[in-house]
Amino acid sequence: MEEGAISADPEVLKDLDKRGLLFDAPKMTHSYPHCWRCGTPLIYYARESWFIKMSAVKDELVANNNTINWIPESIGKGRFGDWIENVQDWSLSRDRYWGTPLNIWECEGCGHQDAVGSIFELQERAENYQDVLNKLKTEGDKGYSSDYVGYEHIELHKPYVDMLTISCPHCGKKMKRVAEVIDCWFDSGAMPYAQHHYPFENKELFESQFPAQFISEAVDQTRGWFYSLLAESTLLFHKAPFENVLVLGHVQDENGQKMSKSKGNAVDPMEALQKHGADAIRWFFYTNSAPWLPNRFHDGAVVEGQRKFLSTLWNSYAFFVLYANIDNFDPTKYSLNYESLSPMDKWLLSKLNTLIATVDTNLAQFKIPEAANALEEFCDELSNWYVRRSRERFWAKGMEEDKVNAYMTLYETLVTFAKLAAPLVPFITESIYRNLVCSVDAAAPKSVHLCKYPVSNPAYIIPDLEENMDEVLSLVKLGRAAREKAQVKNRQPLSVMYISGGKALEKQYESIVQEELNLKSIAFKEDLSDFTAYIFKPQLKTVGPKYGKHLQEIRSYLMELDSKAGIKALEEGAIRFTAKDGTAVELSREDLLIESTKKDGFITEEDGKYTVVLDTNLSEELKEEGFLREIISKVQTMRKEAGFEVMDRIRLSAKGNEKLIALMQKFEKELCKTVLADVLSFEELKGYVKDWDINGETLSLSVEKC
Repeated sequence: MEEGAISADPEVLKDLDKRGLLFDAPKMTHSYPHCWRCGTPLIYYARESWFIKMSAVKDELVANNNTINWIPESIGKGRFGDWIENVQDWSLSRDRYWGTPLNIWECEGCGHQDAVGSIFELQERAENYQDVLNKLKTEGDKGYSSDYVGYEHIELHKPYVDMLTISCPHCGKKMKRVAEVIDCWFDSGAMPYAQHHYPFENKELFESQFPAQFISEAVDQTRGWFYSLLAESTLLFHKAPFENVLVLGHVQDENGQKMSKSKGNAVDPMEALQKHGADAIRWFFYTNSAPWLPNRFHDGAVVEGQRKFLSTLWNSYAFFVLYANIDNFDPTKYSLNYESLSPMDKWLLSKLNTLIATVDTNLAQFKIPEAANALEEFCDELSNWYVRRSRERFWAKGMEEDKVNAYMTLYETLVTFAKLAAPLVPFITESIYRNLVCSVDAAAPKSVHLCKYPVSNPAYIIPDLEENMDEVLSLVKLGRAAREKAQVKNRQPLSVMYISGGKALEKQYESIVQEELNLKSIAFKEDLSDFTAYIFKPQLKTVGPKYGKHLQEIRSYLMELDSKAGIKALEEGAIRFTAKDGTAVELSREDLLIESTKKDGFITEEDGKYTVVLDTNLSEELKEEGFLREIISKVQTMRKEAGFEVMDRIRLSAKGNEKLIALMQKFEKELCKTVLADVLSFEELKGYVKDWDINGETLSLSVEKC
């Protein structure tokens, strides 16, 4: 309603009511469109429009769409496929100022219409072209340019193009351009050819790039860019304009709501990049969900990916750089001698080449989360398994063969991994590559992004080795879970872990499990029932109706039943006994409530394959070793806090606890070797001093450089 206008409805209603003619005056509610940005109510009006008759090429559209590899397929066959199966003629024109002017001129006299196909044609046909160009040049620098064609021409936008008139070929009167502009989606659909000014130039370049091998955009483009590309390509070239399309879901806030400035839940992308870095944000989108599903973006998820992957990768790289600098290690002076590698080195190279094949296959199939997850899993095993288990090899004196093998294996792995992950996290991999490769090899490509993509070497892949190490990792994971459940630190040695299920390991793999879990031994046993006791009780809802009067006698029998005998009987079918009155009692698992209890000092963990029982009972010898490891850990912490270098030799002093001092004296040689102490003193504390609580015992320690 215009400003100052008054609605007549109330007065009309009053008059009708006064004359007894008003039946009812209800308030009617109905839905109507609103501006999606500001919420202003909108009213649709029927307008005349120019159309492209897409309904005439529906069958060709459908056929061309069926040649496209849609990821996911459900959008191509469903949402998009349904759209073109019911395609409507394309309303091409828009009644607005900004946009590409519709290139149709209409005669003022006879109504003849003509479409102009190029700047050159317009220049030839417009009778006042040169006059308008001269006028624009005289007035200033607006309205003309030399873009695309290499010579001065009038800008093909309002108001300049509307100054041009053409002589009608039928009646000789003036033809003027129609008022409308073109739907901007038509411009986007023309991108493949418009970017090269095709067909006027770059014909070979365009044909070498068309159709595109791959495009990607958000799911809302099914009725936007995806459609305009296919529609125009079908009309012009009778084929699809792209071979593969990866559809992306929308980015939402952490509550699953669409981001909007008006709602205050929009994230400034530049602030997010500044806060987290581009690689971290990229990694979030790779791993958070399938690309075509909505992504709930929030800082916590980005930081988690940064911690699990990027920081872990950087830590492995930093470890190599630290010790390579200490040893002045130059990888160009050595070669990887595969035959002399340790099983751990061969395992890492096997996993690396398996990873290359996995990532390459997944990326070729546009399986981005699968490729990213494989990279993340490998990075975790590299850092928390290979590097951690190989640390002492880097600490060795000199450059013996085993140390060189460790350096070369880790170097080859880091460089190859950087190349493999470069398309996904381009910045951290560039930094790693340039420092590891370009700093020592002037002939190498100057960027990781200029390197050839890694190719898997089948000769390095040893399936049995990977399988055996996977078994080891599974057992170590279970053992750690059992320690955590028992609240026993890994520094505390334990006597034994019993294992049931899976396959028995070779000795070399058993020793790895023992070292990782700080165990004196491991033992494979088919039956672990010795470490578990079972309590059987009758299930009243099933036993009551069958043996009501014998219920108390059943309770007594079950209380006295040996748990192993009871479990064995159930495995054979049922627990059976004869009541005092001669009644045969038969109890299946459904008739029983079974509770399991663990023997004191024994902790059980299991997965779908293995069951492990950890003996946490401590002998005096085990307690002493536990104290020693705790002392070593505290000294290493003090070295770091005092700012010592990795290879600095120290003087270690201790006071305040006779029990622990006696222990340190007993294990002096092992203690000094581990913490790089040249002197062990129990007199005056010098240098960096700190008091500790070690398993309930107080001890004062000091460290200083020798």
